[in-house]
Amino acid sequence: MIRIGPSGNSDAFYASGRKHTYQEGEFLHGLGLNAFEYSFGRGVSMSDETAAKIKTEFAKYDVALSVHAPYYTNFANPDPEMIRKSIGYIIQSLVACNKMGGERAVFHPAACGKAARVDAVAATKRNLELLAEECEKLDFPFKVCAETMGKLNQIGTVEEVVDFCAIYDKMYPCFDFGHINAYSRGGLKTKDDYRRILDYTVNKLGFDKASQMHVHFSKIQYGDKGEIRHLTFADDKYGPDYAPLAELFDEYKMSPYIVCESNGTMSDDALVMKNMHKNA
Repeated sequence: MIRIGPSGNSDAFYASGRKHTYQEGEFLHGLGLNAFEYSFGRGVSMSDETAAKIKTEFAKYDVALSVHAPYYTNFANPDPEMIRKSIGYIIQSLVACNKMGGERAVFHPAACGKAARVDAVAATKRNLELLAEECEKLDFPFKVCAETMGKLNQIGTVEEVVDFCAIYDKMYPCFDFGHINAYSRGGLKTKDDYRRILDYTVNKLGFDKASQMHVHFSKIQYGDKGEIRHLTFADDKYGPDYAPLAELFDEYKMSPYIVCESNGTMSDDALVMKNMHKNA
């Protein structure tokens, strides 16, 4: 089963007169969407009462929920205290996600900083092993999803993320195809460009894990250093296009969790994405 939905509350959600995230369950169900991503980008803060209300309403309408951990995780940081903080942000996100009825938390792996990329990647991998040790102490089901990044000084190419996910059975790739396209300055143009990513992931991680990948999708403006800003599906300059990827997910019979991150139009564009599938 493919799940598709927006990241955050879209313009259409507010235009409908709704104000609170727990109302997303009813709103998305009415559109025919069945997933939602809540962002803890600036820190994990939510009362147990609010989390329980979201859990109840989303379950009522069969809308799955994922969360995005705070944006400032960096597993290449040379300071051990900052690594402990990054681990803490992800554990907090997983605990909050569980209270909200979800089980997936997405995180940003790292940035190079002043280190050479090869050294930063090696440090990231070592520190993600420490994250895995802490995650194993949790007593509920979860998936922790390492995201591909869109700026050249960030750690998180397809190959790096897949390698990270091989560390730990509960770490899954979050392929942000807008980021991948921005990082490569327009490298996703054909169905075969997407196919190479899916085939590489299946080969390295196995079909079951690859099939359950997390996906972020939006069109993104990029420049010489990669990602600049998120766009909407109305953009006809930067891309990437979703149709070839939809065809491949159907062809491979995969079951990804797909989140649309368009700028304001994420529920509208998520519905466009859903309608490109035969089995969503």
